Amino acid sequence: MPEIEEVLPKYLQISGYIRDLIHRGELAPGAEVPSERELAASWKVARPTAAKALNTLRQQGLVQSRRGSGTYVTDTSASARLREPPRYGTRYAEHESATIVSAEIVSGPEEVIAALELPGGTSVIERKRLVTTESGAARIATSWFPGEFATAAELLLHTEPIPGGVAEYVARTTGFEVAYARDRVSARLASTQERRLLDVPRPAAVLVYHLTLHAADNSPLQFDELVYPPGHWTFQQEYSLGS
Repeated sequence: MPEIEEVLPKYLQISGYIRDLIHRGELAPGAEVPSERELAASWKVARPTAAKALNTLRQQGLVQSRRGSGTYVTDTSASARLREPPRYGTRYAEHESATIVSAEIVSGPEEVIAALELPGGTSVIERKRLVTTESGAARIATSWFPGEFATAAELLLHTEPIPGGVAEYVARTTGFEVAYARDRVSARLASTQERRLLDVPRPAAVLVYHLTLHAADNSPLQFDELVYPPGHWTFQQEYSLGS
């Protein structure tokens, strides 16, 4: 059992450890996860901290509790997730439309190279979309893929929508299926191109959402950046706060 670190809250370290066990297949769908009492004892934390860790996993859809029985791993296979509504807006709502601004091979930006764990100077596939609503531009969505995908998944370089969605297409053509994702949110000033596409003044603050998709062997498959202009709702979720 790893030791508690002080960088993250203890409940996030516990939930992250269990989440990694699930993603690696060491806790399969249907397997029972440790109880609050067991987590509190093994991690040397209070019961409320252990309860918060389990609740975090429930909110992420990774586990579910059965009254009087325990907490069990849910079906987190990629095929099951693709059938469910996305939690974070990488697909489009009914009132939205998307225009593919560009789809090309470019020299990988430093942040993209780091996220995809590629050597410096490596070329990557860049696929940029502008998502709009009746009220105007809603966000810029850019996806980057390893350049080696261009041979098998050539539609990534076409400026037309891919039937069935990009994730399913990449899995079908390359053999790499998404097993889990990591994300983060930050804010910064919009770039010149972002101000033009989003039609915002200079300077303008934008919210930036990064999503990295990984295969089961932990190799990164895709890095996404979603840029939202001021005054637009971004992520909306509904979840239980019960124990």
